[in-house]
Amino acid sequence: MTAPAERRPSRAWIQYAAVVRKEVLQTLRDRRVMFMLVFAPFLQTLVLGFAVNFDVDRVPVVVADQDQSVESRLHLRRLLADGTLRRVGDASSAEGGAAALDRGEAAVEVVIPPRFGADLLAGRPAEVQVVLDGTDPNRSNVAAGAVTRYFGEEAIRRAAERARAAGLAAPARIEVAPRLFYNPGLKSAPYIVPGIAAMLLVVVTTIVTAMGLSREREQGTLEQVAVTPIPATLLLAGKMTPFVFIGFFDVLLLTVAGTWVFGVPLRGNLAVMALATFLYLLSTLGVGLLISTLSSNQQQSFLGGFLFTMPAMLLSGIMTPIDSMPRWMQWITYANPLRYFQQIARANMMKGAGLADVWPEVLALAVFGAVIFGLATARFRKRTG
Repeated sequence: MTAPAERRPSRAWIQYAAVVRKEVLQTLRDRRVMFMLVFAPFLQTLVLGFAVNFDVDRVPVVVADQDQSVESRLHLRRLLADGTLRRVGDASSAEGGAAALDRGEAAVEVVIPPRFGADLLAGRPAEVQVVLDGTDPNRSNVAAGAVTRYFGEEAIRRAAERARAAGLAAPARIEVAPRLFYNPGLKSAPYIVPGIAAMLLVVVTTIVTAMGLSREREQGTLEQVAVTPIPATLLLAGKMTPFVFIGFFDVLLLTVAGTWVFGVPLRGNLAVMALATFLYLLSTLGVGLLISTLSSNQQQSFLGGFLFTMPAMLLSGIMTPIDSMPRWMQWITYANPLRYFQQIARANMMKGAGLADVWPEVLALAVFGAVIFGLATARFRKRTG
């Protein structure tokens, strides 16, 4: 009996492997592209992870203590004790403190009026004025909340003491005992790093894909390959495959950096994250491919990628909550793949969400990926046909 013939790879598989090999070698030889695909996302994650910080503390405060009593000094020490507010100077009048805000030396002015201590000891209403620099709303809200919270609690404590001294029952108090899930320390990094991964991935894959295909068209190599017997769909699959693996590598790299450097928890199933990443890459690579088919040169591709990525990032909910946007703009965010991927990433990493929890977002990414990549493929086949 003759030995059975060895199964040979199909012609399609050989063609696909040849295109993939060519794309891998071409990418590895281009140091600029390798830097943008591999090292730039890691460096940007470190920079953004440390630079983007929503935690507000040590807000510079100038104090205008016009009372100069034991009571005023005592309450100022208590107010500044927790570190939210940092005393950077004193003023003899409210106008002098406001001038410090104008010069940018302080963000908050606390004004203690005359007879503040005497009014407190006599049981009369006492006022404290807080002047805020509204150019930074987040910092101003935190500073105003710190002052209001302290003096509000002090007013309740004094009312209870007066009631006990008069032999009356202390007024009823409602105490709030907050419990923080998923991010007990209220740190910014666990919230922002998953969003940074989504943001950098769309920048890298969309712009690099668009510019890479436009560069090949300018050099004539794309047309040379297009006239070969390789089908356009197979050619496109081979050219996109390396970028898919690079996208997975970038997500893995950013996840490791976020976990080890910034302490971002990793509670979810990695298979769900991998599935979401693949579907997300279909959208980002599809957009890059579509932009390249509509562009005549690399400059147009770069501009087209920039015009897509910037609105997509701003409307994704990564930096600002979607609920705070105008209602008509909230509807636009439903057409943004970044919205769904960053929701999956945050829920998976911080809450340990599985597929049963994020299946609507996964389904949305699948629909977007199929539609966008399908349109880009049809446009590519028409352009190279």
